[in-house]
Amino acid sequence: MYVQALRRYPVKSMLGEQVAESEVSERGLTGDRARAVLDVATGKIASAKNPRLWRDLLTIEGARVPGDAELSEVLGREVRLIDVAPPEAEFERSVPERVLAEGLEAEVPYTVGRLGGASPEGTFFDFAPVHLVTTSALGVVGAAALRYRPNLVIATEAEGFVENGWVGRELRIGDSVALQIIARSPRCAVPTLAHGDLGRDLDALRMVAKHNRVPVFAGDGSAAKRGQEATPQPCLGVYARVLRSGRIAEGDSVSLVG
Repeated sequence: MYVQALRRYPVKSMLGEQVAESEVSERGLTGDRARAVLDVATGKIASAKNPRLWRDLLTIEGARVPGDAELSEVLGREVRLIDVAPPEAEFERSVPERVLAEGLEAEVPYTVGRLGGASPEGTFFDFAPVHLVTTSALGVVGAAALRYRPNLVIATEAEGFVENGWVGRELRIGDSVALQIIARSPRCAVPTLAHGDLGRDLDALRMVAKHNRVPVFAGDGSAAKRGQEATPQPCLGVYARVLRSGRIAEGDSVSLVG
């Protein structure tokens, strides 16, 4: 296995950029999710996981963000760009199946989550600081990697959702970086949305739901510890925390330990 691509997202839920190499620390790739958009009216972090309100974030390049006034005009709500997450910051996640069934403009039910359950305090990650997908899983669903917003695309020779078996194991990249895989990645409505010039694709979620409905956490009591249900969900990719910092680059070898 090897690193096929590296991506970072300077502003949460905005378009990302591919990089040839990056430093990796406990806060993930350098410059990843360094800022986010705050909804002034609610005090919540804007997230395209609620596409009715925030899908237009995916029309904006995170490396070239306009000022607050222009950004508010584009998004249709008063917002501020921030670089430190408020204490106990929250975001909304629309029920993805309802978005598929009722459309982007429908007011569908949503859940409210807190940022960074497995990330350093003050960061803007939904859960963990590193997100990986494999070429084998992408081959099953037939969708572009960038729809799932990974930090690392790992080239694999095996077939299917091989990363399902990585949870609880250590992943070593290149000569220095070590990651602990801590959970599978449940998919929301975001992969189905337009990403810049890439149009909508409902199958980006439907194919995951068809081929890989699995519990998010490993069967080791982790779900109970986190208060999470073990109900199978459509998953593609895995989340990781950083065990050992260092520098990684496209083409670096990847190996599993444990």
